[in-house]
Amino acid sequence: MVFSDFHFFSNALGVQVTVHVLMPPVEVMQQKKTKLPCLYLLHGLSDDHTMWMRQTRLEFYARKYRTAIVMPAVNRSFYTDMAQGAKYFTFVSEELPAVMERYFPISDDRKDRFAAGLSMGGYGAMKLGLRCPDRYAAVASFSGALEMEKSWQNNRRGDDFLRELDTVFGGEKAMKNSDNNLARLARRLCKTPEKAPRIYVACGTEDFLFEANNSFVKAFGKKLNIEYFTEPGAHTWDFWDKHIEKALEWFRLPEAENVW
Repeated sequence: MVFSDFHFFSNALGVQVTVHVLMPPVEVMQQKKTKLPCLYLLHGLSDDHTMWMRQTRLEFYARKYRTAIVMPAVNRSFYTDMAQGAKYFTFVSEELPAVMERYFPISDDRKDRFAAGLSMGGYGAMKLGLRCPDRYAAVASFSGALEMEKSWQNNRRGDDFLRELDTVFGGEKAMKNSDNNLARLARRLCKTPEKAPRIYVACGTEDFLFEANNSFVKAFGKKLNIEYFTEPGAHTWDFWDKHIEKALEWFRLPEAENVW
């Protein structure tokens, strides 16, 4: 695999940003003359864009596929155009794909674009898929924070965390009534489910977000194209390492030839 530590100035954020890009080797890319599919792989709240490569066998799993993997850094933004802060959703949904498709041989076709993430990144991937269903063929959430709108009622992290969420989302009422609310997006998309991307949801039974994942899938799993995977496991890299491998196969990405 070819690994790039890519830096550029983000107009959406107003700062220099860093993105890690994992690409097939040149000989794999030359097997076909078409541009590559791309998976946008998102990090969690206390992580950064380096963690997928540091904590999983992602590069080993990715060698099987003729696909680019893009891992952006977004701090603790919840992949959101923040009420008091920068426009991270604009960055990850619009600017980042445009830049990647300009500098790398990456397809701009919906059928070739995917998103996945863990915890906060699972929320981000689901928001991309539900808010921009015309841009993503499939998305995956691992231990995703799928009911962020309930954070003010089910406060597990203390008042400092709620103040942080107020900075990001503008408060409980603003969050519930905005397109940052996954349930609101899902209800809207249920009216035209044929437009929804395929959705992979995985959460361990010992994960503190297990109830939220169950609740979200129970509410929307039958109307949207959601496949739900659950097994013993907690909010850990052991679980996410297992499911990134499964999701890469589930995405039905094009396989490279003669990969050892």
